[in-house]
Amino acid sequence: MVAQITDGVKVSVETTYQPEYSNPANEHFMFAYKIKIENLSHYSVQLMSRHWNIFDSNGTKREVEGEGVVGQQPIIEPGGMHEYVSGCNLQTDMGTMHGSYEMRRLVDDEALTVLIPKFALIAPFKLN
Repeated sequence: MVAQITDGVKVSVETTYQPEYSNPANEHFMFAYKIKIENLSHYSVQLMSRHWNIFDSNGTKREVEGEGVVGQQPIIEPGGMHEYVSGCNLQTDMGTMHGSYEMRRLVDDEALTVLIPKFALIAPFKLN
């Protein structure tokens, strides 16, 4: 697990290779990632959008942007958290992802850019 704190918001990431949804012969490797967002600040925040940088080990880079996460724009109260699971497919058996969330602090509508730490996506058979 990797984690990073930005402006009182902690983002933790765990990854899992999904062999049942992968097809290595066709260069399709599927990974799931579980994100936990914890609000360690004194103010309620709302997650407005996300931006991902996705890298395959073959040099391919993709960027993904969109509103919210898995169709939601959650409000996270002080001391609260929000968890979700999503997925990413790669053309290779390993790669990395990192990015950011655009959030707003509800008390004064201030925009916050919360960093998502860089994490590895590695098929377990690569580790042997």
